Amino acid sequence: MLIQTHPVSDCWYSLVMSERMEIQHLPQINVLHLCHSPPGKSLRSDPDSWEALHRNKRSWVWNQFFVLEEYTGNEPLYVGKLHSDVDKGDGKVKYVLSGEGATSIFTIDENTGDIHATKRLDREAQAYYTLQAQAIDRITNLPVEPRSEFVVKVQDINDNEPKFLDGPYLAGVPEMSPLGTMVVQVAATDADDPTYGNSARVVYSIIHGQPYFSVEPKTGVIRTALPNMDRETKDQYVLVIQAKDMVGQMGGLSGTTSVTVTLTDVNDNPPRFAHKSYQYTVLESLPVQSVVARIKAADADIGSNAEMDYRIMDGDGPGMFNITTDEDTQEGVIILQKPLDFETRSGFALRIEATNRNIDSNFLSLGPFSDITSVKVSVADVNEPPVFSTPLSKLNVSEDARVGTSIGRVSAHDPDNSNSGIRYSIDRNTDLERFFNVDASSGIISTAKSLDREANSVHNLTILAIESLDPNQIGKSITLITVLDVNDNAPVFAIDYETLLCENSMPGQVIQTISAVDKDEPLDGHRFNFALDATVAGNLNFTLRDNKDNTASIVTKRGGFRRREQAVYRLPVLVTDNGKPALSSTNTLSVRVCDCDSDGVALSCGAVAYTATGLSTGALLAILGCIITLLVMVLLIVTMRRRRKQPLILEEERDIRENIVRYDDEGGGEEDTEAFDMVTLRNLNIIRDPAARRDVTPDTPTFYQYTSASRPSYKSLPDNVVFREFIWERLKDADVDPTAPPYDSLQTYAFEGSGSVAESLSSLESLSTDSDQNYDYLSNWGPRFKKLADLYGNSDGVFS
Repeated sequence: MLIQTHPVSDCWYSLVMSERMEIQHLPQINVLHLCHSPPGKSLRSDPDSWEALHRNKRSWVWNQFFVLEEYTGNEPLYVGKLHSDVDKGDGKVKYVLSGEGATSIFTIDENTGDIHATKRLDREAQAYYTLQAQAIDRITNLPVEPRSEFVVKVQDINDNEPKFLDGPYLAGVPEMSPLGTMVVQVAATDADDPTYGNSARVVYSIIHGQPYFSVEPKTGVIRTALPNMDRETKDQYVLVIQAKDMVGQMGGLSGTTSVTVTLTDVNDNPPRFAHKSYQYTVLESLPVQSVVARIKAADADIGSNAEMDYRIMDGDGPGMFNITTDEDTQEGVIILQKPLDFETRSGFALRIEATNRNIDSNFLSLGPFSDITSVKVSVADVNEPPVFSTPLSKLNVSEDARVGTSIGRVSAHDPDNSNSGIRYSIDRNTDLERFFNVDASSGIISTAKSLDREANSVHNLTILAIESLDPNQIGKSITLITVLDVNDNAPVFAIDYETLLCENSMPGQVIQTISAVDKDEPLDGHRFNFALDATVAGNLNFTLRDNKDNTASIVTKRGGFRRREQAVYRLPVLVTDNGKPALSSTNTLSVRVCDCDSDGVALSCGAVAYTATGLSTGALLAILGCIITLLVMVLLIVTMRRRRKQPLILEEERDIRENIVRYDDEGGGEEDTEAFDMVTLRNLNIIRDPAARRDVTPDTPTFYQYTSASRPSYKSLPDNVVFREFIWERLKDADVDPTAPPYDSLQTYAFEGSGSVAESLSSLESLSTDSDQNYDYLSNWGPRFKKLADLYGNSDGVFS
């Protein structure tokens, strides 16, 4: 421990330097001496004073205190001591500590100024604490020295291992890289103080991954340690890198991380076919643009380095095949470009080359990066349908051709070696009205019906050629038959003209321009001639002027037309075409006389006299139809009501027990029987009059033979018979009932029997039956049964 003292007026400044604990292993002592200038003497006045160069007014002298982190002792850790020259040791001066951690972490002995740390400190959490020290008079509690700050610095120990904050690492390096190629750089950080000792000085080493890779101890740069590593042999390596502090010395802390190194692919493998020749067989019926075969050259590389192009170098039948690359599988797809014909050629030989698309110039020595193979394609024979000499035939026929006129001929042959016979027919789906026929043997097409060009000018027929030996083989051909025009339609007015003539029209005025149309289509075009019919050629009212442009004008000959005299004029016009032979038609033009304004706009047309209007024939027929419909509905309703069936059960024959009478009177026991006749409900032995059912005489079995007059009461029958007799009685009544429904029905009867020992519990029989039951015992049951005893017991009974 080095103690230096400097005279400062009447006090001494003491500086205690602490030794490094981890080197000398000595206790640490810090002293902060507080100085006070004597009265009348200033520090500034002594030019030889060392303190005068640094302090003018303050008489505090302070320094940093040091304390070790992670102290594990049982006693508080001594940090240092505060002392003032004013303190004479008589206890009049009290030391006070404030600032960061005061009282919670750091405590001070107010008498001696000793500072202790009461908690474990962590430099990585907080490296220093700023505190304020002050000496005050214990009696007056006034400061004897100004407040001054000092710092307690936490000294570091090696308590943190290096950590790879970015780990684990993923890296890649091209395969076949030279020795020493950089892969990736790793970095570890140590939370210890880098300015103090070697606690934060890290060195790197490789634990797992040799001899393929190495790491630079100081920089953490990982490099390849072997040249020409092949991805196709092994494509991934997992390295374990260690970082150790204390420059790797014994006792240092360490941390590890993993580095996954993937060898990326380069084009160092050429494509190679598995076989030098391939053979495939296809049917001659294979459609054009179909896939013939797929071949593939194997390439150990991946991605773009395995992409390749295929081409046909030479072979039979130029242009017969083409080959393309399937980008997904890198296969060569051979595609048929022209139709195959076994009879013409039964096989083809091709030479195909596969070449890498992306060649790396650094690996040309491993080439060539292409390969060649041979492909033989055999064509298999199939039974083909007949083939027409021309797939599309065009024929013409005049629309006035007679039935049976020959139009043309189609021809087909069997392309197979069997050379089967051919039968011709028309696909009737293309000739639904059967205008044409085709001779099954010769293929001659003829008309079967009269043709009309104006209805259908072109007929599109499908002609079928069927092999005689194999009817399933059918060839098809299209035949277009155009119907040629003949002049068989007379011209008519282009539209239905509505011609209006004003009463004030002048002679020579054009009142209508007419034109004509013709369904025919002559080669030279239409040319129509117009004229008035001979019957009206000399009329005094109108004349017709042919304009020589397929139109004509109607011109008035006079003026002074009057609606009252004649409201409508009808002119027959003769229209003639230029066909051979020429055809004409007479068309009637109606001219209505109208009252017009000064501008010639028609105001009203037709006859002036009032014409009574009535219902049209259609309206009368509709009304008559409605009346007839109503009459029919009324007759149906009346008929249905007359034929309505009688009710199945007559009202007078209904069992009274099926009725429910609902009333709102409050119940009064036996008094209820005064308002209703209960005799029918009490007597269950009422026998219906058999005379009402004399139309049927049933033979109903019974257990006891007796006449109707002497039929006993149900109560007189044995218990085992009463229910059976009751059911048989009801069954007989249902069988002889003429109004019963003509189908099985379910009958429900509410009969409780009469064989109970206690008799019926109902009070309905109390008025018609004499009971000898003695109810005197009710008097002995107590006050709760007094009411019943009064009603049913003897009048002499008295409750005690």
